[in-house]
Amino acid sequence: MLNYALRRFLISIPIIVVATFLIFWAISLTGDPLQDLRQQPNITTEQIERVRENRGLDEPFYVQYAVWVQQIPTGGFGEYLLSPRPIAPDLQRVVIHTLQLVIAAEVLAFIVAVALGTLSATRQYSVFDYSTTTLSFIGYSMPSFWFALILQVIVVQIFELTGVRLLPLANLSSPNPGTGLAFVWDRALHLVLPVMSLAIFSVASYSRYMRASMLEVVGSDYIRTARAKGLKEGTITRRHAMRNALIPTVTVAALSFGTLLSGAIVVETVFGLDGMGRYFIQMLGRRDPYPIMGWLVITSVVVLMFNLIADLVYGYLDPRIRYD
Repeated sequence: MLNYALRRFLISIPIIVVATFLIFWAISLTGDPLQDLRQQPNITTEQIERVRENRGLDEPFYVQYAVWVQQIPTGGFGEYLLSPRPIAPDLQRVVIHTLQLVIAAEVLAFIVAVALGTLSATRQYSVFDYSTTTLSFIGYSMPSFWFALILQVIVVQIFELTGVRLLPLANLSSPNPGTGLAFVWDRALHLVLPVMSLAIFSVASYSRYMRASMLEVVGSDYIRTARAKGLKEGTITRRHAMRNALIPTVTVAALSFGTLLSGAIVVETVFGLDGMGRYFIQMLGRRDPYPIMGWLVITSVVVLMFNLIADLVYGYLDPRIRYD
């Protein structure tokens, strides 16, 4: 398995290089990144041309890309176009914030979806099954930003009726969050609504895959053999059926991690979170290609990493799968 992981890592390198090259080319087609600078009355044409020359913006895009690649191992992701500040510290901050949100949403969605899908399959055509199916279709078609706004409205209405503020409506922390466990608790409270907003779509999607996979597994020969041996139904479901039924769900969850990152852009904007999504929108408005490229590289690495993790989990869930 170690050899397989190493091979996948080596294959990922040219994939990231090609992806970043194509993205850099696409960004170069969006327009002049110095357009906002030209609109400032106290900036002369000579100053703008000096910035263009110093940053290599008068060179073809592939030359600019080569210069940017050379900066990655030495200077992180370089500096902002219109500011001498390095990009890496800001990216590190927002990546940590977004991973807290996305990983919490993914873990919550996976646990809830596996439970709902398993119970629906074992109680096929029951009231519970029909109810979860209906709710899944509603959650699948519900935009994350709309659900986020509804959650905010509900919290505000409860506060107006009872005077009790259940959860924070915005930001990642209170003005004085404290330290240690107090800080962790404050951050957890601020993430409740964003995590619910981001997880609703995944719960609806994963639960459908889990239900379909469980229905296929429970009709297998080895399940009937386990029942014939007199094993309890709960033991059969947990130790035999669920383990094999999880394989398609793990695949969907890993491939959907990139979707969660894109959904985080909307959720972070609604809740005013200092994360990768909000950072991307701000840099996109500034037409600064360098922080956008850094954002896209990190996103690509995270998506490829979770795909590799999913492949490795297959070997644990199904011993028949071997990579070496």
